[in-house]
Amino acid sequence: MKISWGTGIVIAFVFFITFIMYFVLNMIVDKKYDHDFVTEDYYKKEWSYQNMMVKVKKTEQEQMTVQIKPSSEGVLLIFPEKTTDETVTGTVSFYRPSDKKRDFRIPLQLKNRRMLIPMNVLAKGRWNIEVDYTFNTNDYFSIKNITIE
Repeated sequence: MKISWGTGIVIAFVFFITFIMYFVLNMIVDKKYDHDFVTEDYYKKEWSYQNMMVKVKKTEQEQMTVQIKPSSEGVLLIFPEKTTDETVTGTVSFYRPSDKKRDFRIPLQLKNRRMLIPMNVLAKGRWNIEVDYTFNTNDYFSIKNITIE
């Protein structure tokens, strides 16, 4: 049986479409390609974005930015010299863009205006670190993206 060129083109298209559909279905069904929003309450968080930007601007103007430095022991947070351990309250949020299950938040516990988050708590990869704190009834916000290697 001889196959004409028209039939050959149709067969090639069918094989190509089958090949593409295999990968599309594999992406939809496989759990490692989970397509959820990375943060819970995505839209609610978007509404609070403007408030956060006001805090960031105020933090920069008053030079109250927290230094966030990765080190071999973990992530070191260094607060401005104006602050004291007793008057600073707030939280540190660790947000992992690639895996929402690893996100966590911890309260601030300062010693000499510093806080160390140990390396065993953090997985390798990219982290967005947000420090939301209050000092003398003023709200401040610092954010930094780091990569743990």
